[in-house]
Amino acid sequence: MILIKLLSDIHFKLLKVFHGHGSKINSVRFSKDSRMIVSASHDNTVRIWDVKSGKQIQIFKGHSSWAHCAEFSPDGNTVVSGSMDKTIRLWDVKSGRELMKLEGHSQWVLGVNFSPDGKNIASCSTDKTIQLWDVNTGKKYQELISQSSVLDIQYSPDSQMIVSRSDSKNVGLWNIKSGGKLKELIGHSDTVMRAKFSPDGRFIVSCSVDNTIRIWDAESGRQLKILKGHADIVRHVKYFPDGQILVSCSKDTTIRLWDVKTGKEIQKLEGHSGVVLCVDVSTDGNIIVSGSEDCTIQIWR
Repeated sequence: MILIKLLSDIHFKLLKVFHGHGSKINSVRFSKDSRMIVSASHDNTVRIWDVKSGKQIQIFKGHSSWAHCAEFSPDGNTVVSGSMDKTIRLWDVKSGRELMKLEGHSQWVLGVNFSPDGKNIASCSTDKTIQLWDVNTGKKYQELISQSSVLDIQYSPDSQMIVSRSDSKNVGLWNIKSGGKLKELIGHSDTVMRAKFSPDGRFIVSCSVDNTIRIWDAESGRQLKILKGHADIVRHVKYFPDGQILVSCSKDTTIRLWDVKTGKEIQKLEGHSGVVLCVDVSTDGNIIVSGSEDCTIQIWR
């Protein structure tokens, strides 16, 4: 259940700091029940943490190079990860066993995402492709071709589209059925770092090396708002589950919360000593997790 807070009640504080990774943390994601976090790091490992206790539950070792991305399956039983070793791996959460290794990309795998029903996985790479995989068989069944390296992806809530960020100033929107690009969202003045759908799929938020966050209408591709406040590159941004708030993180070492309706900054969180590379929000919207170049994971509530 999503609990909707009044924006005036929003005030997060640093609750816990998790230590364990030996290098910078590229990705942090909550499980659907928000009891666990999965992290991926330049130390080549993927780790699972218990949110309440702060204890490390699992460490997945198998990637031969930097682990760049990881997330839970919708049922919470499996983790998918992508690495600079060009592979995608599936892991069993309870046993820690590697279930499957998916090989198809010819260069670094920088993004992975389960489809909302958990039956498929999308992956993206510096080899300029988005690849779609069947979770049960481990077989690749579709490939979308880009003009440049694809560095981040996400399924739309209805699984009909994929939003991508490439090594360019634009955001790409793809039709999964046809495999073609529907449109490009043009407005950023420098390289886009992330692009994510709103929970209802009607909007897309993106962030960039140009220090801004932008909100777009997914259907028309029209830019609706520009959010300014970060003093350096905005590394990650995403919607809260209620769609009313955005959370972002930056090279300026801060995490910021934004009112989607007004575009105004609600709160600035300071705790990391290095670039904040990734953020996520719990399903109820009450907890934020962040990962940084300072090798720590921080929990905010």
